[in-house]
Order: sequence, then C-alpha cells, then structure tokens
Amino acid sequence: MKKKYVFLVITALLSIGVYFLFFHKDKSLQYIPGNADIVVLVDVKKATRQYVFSFLMHPSKWFEDSTKDKNKISISDSGVDVPDFLQIFHLKETKISEWYTVLEINDKAQFLAFLKRNQFIEVAKDLFKNNQFFIKIEGRKCIIGTSDLNFKNIGKPLYQKFRNQTLSADSFMNDGLGSISFISELRTQNFSIDLKDDEIEIKNEQNSIDFKSLISDLYKKTQFLESELDSENIRKISSVFKEKISDSISVNHLIISADISEVNDTIISYGYDDDFNEIEKVTYQKIVQPEYNILLETSNPEKMRKYFQNRKWINTENQFTAIPFQPNLISQNKNQISIKSTRKSVKLSDYKKQNYIFIKNNPLLYSSFKMLNNPFFKDIEYVFYGNKNLDYTVKIKFKKDKFPLILR
Repeated sequence: MKKKYVFLVITALLSIGVYFLFFHKDKSLQYIPGNADIVVLVDVKKATRQYVFSFLMHPSKWFEDSTKDKNKISISDSGVDVPDFLQIFHLKETKISEWYTVLEINDKAQFLAFLKRNQFIEVAKDLFKNNQFFIKIEGRKCIIGTSDLNFKNIGKPLYQKFRNQTLSADSFMNDGLGSISFISELRTQNFSIDLKDDEIEIKNEQNSIDFKSLISDLYKKTQFLESELDSENIRKISSVFKEKISDSISVNHLIISADISEVNDTIISYGYDDDFNEIEKVTYQKIVQPEYNILLETSNPEKMRKYFQNRKWINTENQFTAIPFQPNLISQNKNQISIKSTRKSVKLSDYKKQNYIFIKNNPLLYSSFKMLNNPFFKDIEYVFYGNKNLDYTVKIKFKKDKFPLILR
C-alpha cells in the first residue's frame, strides 16, 4: 500500500515539474518600449515543447555529435535569464535592419565569459560586438541589437497598460509559436508565426486564404523574382522601408519579372612597357548581373516621369539609374512606364490579378551578398508574400532535410 502512495506522490511531483517546465508561462511583458512600432514575440515554452517532441521523434538525432556544429551558440550557460516570451522590437523612425531585445543577467561573470567564448569584443565600456550583434550591459540587464546606433533611444517600457488593457503576451498573440505585431497610433495588427517541418508561415489571425496553387505556378518558372502589386500593397510595403514613393508617383499597379546570371565583365587598365610606351591591358572577371522587366501603371505618367527626373534617376541616355545594374532603358506608352534591362530580355509574367512577391533562391546570390552566404539563407528554397482582401501571408520555404527546422 505504501508503494502505491509513493508512486502517486512521485507521479504528482513529476506532473507538477513537467507543467512548470513546459506549460506554465509568465505572460507579462516587461521590456517592450513605448517607442516600438514592431514587436516580435516568441513563445519559449511552446518552442521548447516542439523541440523536445521533434527530438524524441527523430532517434538519429540522439547520437549526433554535439561538437559537430562549432558555430552553434548555446544560451543555457550564458548567465542570462530568458523570459517565457522573448520580446524583440523595432523602434520608430529607425532602419528596418535594426532590432533589439532585452534580457536579465543573473551571473555577470558567467555572462562575460560567454561573450568571450563567442568572439565578442569590448569596443567601449560595457559595449560588446561581434560580426552580427551588439550587446550593451546596463546594470542587471543587457540590450542585444543588430546595431548600436539607437541603444540610448530605447524608450521606457510600456509596463502595465496598453490600449486600455493589461499588457501581456495575449495583447499580441494567440496560439502560434510566435507573433509579429505592427503598432500605430490608431491600431495594432497582429500576425501569427508558425514553425513547421520545413517552412515558417506568418499570417494574420483568422486567415483562410490558400495560396498553394499560385505558389506552385510561380515555383515552376525559372525566374529569380516575380511580383505583382496594387497601389495599396505598394504603399504598405514602401512604408515599412520608410519610403513614400507610391504617394509621389501615383502607382496603380506594379509587375516585375527578374532573373540573375553570371557574365564576364571586361576590365581595362593601362600600364607602360620597358620603353615607357602606354599599353592597354584587358582582363576579365565573373560578375552576377540581373536581367529584369518592370512595368509601372499610373494614372499620371507625366507626373511619374517628372518625379524620376527631379530625383536625377533618368540620365541623358534614357537609363533608369536608380537601379544600379546597367544598362537598361526606360520608356513610356500611354499610362504605362517600362524599365527593361537591355543585355538580355525578360518576359513579364501573365497578369494574374493577385498581389504577391515570389523570390526563388539562387546560388549566384551568395557571391554577391556576403550576408546571404551562410547556412540559413542557403537552405531557403523560396520566400513568398501574398495578399487578398484583408488576408496576408508570408511563407519562407526551406529545402527538405532529414530533420525538421527546429532540430537543424
């Protein structure tokens, strides 16, 4: 009889332990500043449950050498506390590439050792950096950012109230693994983030739109980039990058098709022979060059062209210089303005009457953009953005692998 009670007590204690380890969450958000305009939340407990389940379902992962990935950064022994909801934010009027999060330090000596192990260099008092991140220590907290330009501009936390509600994770997310929220003076738009076996999907709540057929059609094509957007989508996307170009040129519709290829670039230099005669030297190098076809529909093409000319985006050879890849040619036909690369023609996609951006991964990108030359970007198969009515979807599709994304 006593053994039965002991078993029940042990079972109860294990159940309580599992509950607090994997399910109990502190939903309070202590670090989101009042001047944030985009907030990303990650449900750490749910991510942990998903990781453990995936790990148990893939026995081959159990015996994998833990020292195999030397670039992996573990925070289990970093000396910081990770909240149940990781809070990542972007500040108003800053570059879209600047993101920050705040963590509490529970052991400063251990944290400093962690920074040293991961090649962080102290560039100023309590300010550290490596190739990717900046970290500033302020008392018992540390601010982690992709830039150090706005550490001092991070405002005071929102604390208790937000839009007349108690501030918590429920203000920004429901049942997803995470969320991304766009905050304006009038409202907050929340989008759920779900991590699947080989894709990350971001969509607004109660979204029932299925873009599978459109994605399948686009994936069959060879182009690197396909896009079709109406004026509302152009305005929203340009506003993310702090541009108001759509208001200035009254674009009603945009269609883009683009591809990339490797070409020989001729380099001409001059030197002198033994008799000091000038000689021409011709060498060649491989460069990555895009070919593109861009069609802009507008109700006022003269206004658009004048805007381009005032910005000095059209030169004397009728080339559109805002696109750095030359040569190209800009032309006008009634209510349309066309910008085409002239080295190689690219056919525009058929008019689908949908709003989308489809970017297909291409190995040639890695040699042109150093930031893309890492395993994360190389594993991406495509990126898709789609909009219909009030529903928005972003999919980042990864290449098939023996392990799901959370275990890679």
